[in-house]
Amino acid sequence: MKKVLLALLLMITVQQAWAQTTQTETLFSAKGNKKTKVGAYGVPAAKFTSIDGNFGVLTGAYGGVLLNNKIMLGAGAYSLVNNIAFKDLNANGQKEYLNLWYTGLVAEYMHNSNKLIHWTVGTLIGGGGVSRREKHRDFNDNDHDYTRDGSGFFVAEPFANLEVNLIKNLRLDVGASYRFISGTSTTGITDSKLSNPAVHVGLKAGVF
Repeated sequence: MKKVLLALLLMITVQQAWAQTTQTETLFSAKGNKKTKVGAYGVPAAKFTSIDGNFGVLTGAYGGVLLNNKIMLGAGAYSLVNNIAFKDLNANGQKEYLNLWYTGLVAEYMHNSNKLIHWTVGTLIGGGGVSRREKHRDFNDNDHDYTRDGSGFFVAEPFANLEVNLIKNLRLDVGASYRFISGTSTTGITDSKLSNPAVHVGLKAGVF
């Protein structure tokens, strides 16, 4: 009996010693005793694209929390800033112009971001809206039909960047994306007319 108790005690002692030397692997920590490095950044950007055969400029930004200088989780938003006219006229015989915006959650992966030149990939997934509007309006005009025929849509926009480290906390991004849009029902515009590739440029500022 004493031998059995001694053997059990020895097994428990060995198990406890092994547990103290074994490290638990987790998703957001490196091997060993290193802790997850947390940073953050924001990227104001301009996108140049085609919408229904017309040149379009969208401006906006994205950003969020950066984990271990590799993975960013955050959000972004963009809107059309130039005038793109619909081909048909409204009931008053006037031209109407496109309103477009979208927003969503953003994830981005940065590869070897400590190198002078490196690459990143990511995607935005969310929703937005499109509508028709008159180009000019008096500030005293209370006509609520100034923007009309609006509809919402789903958007997914994967992107890739070539990135240059300018200084410690500032980077230049040049890249391309493809905008997938589904669900719009605004007269004179379709999902296929809004879904197009884009090139973009941005400045990434933050704590890396």
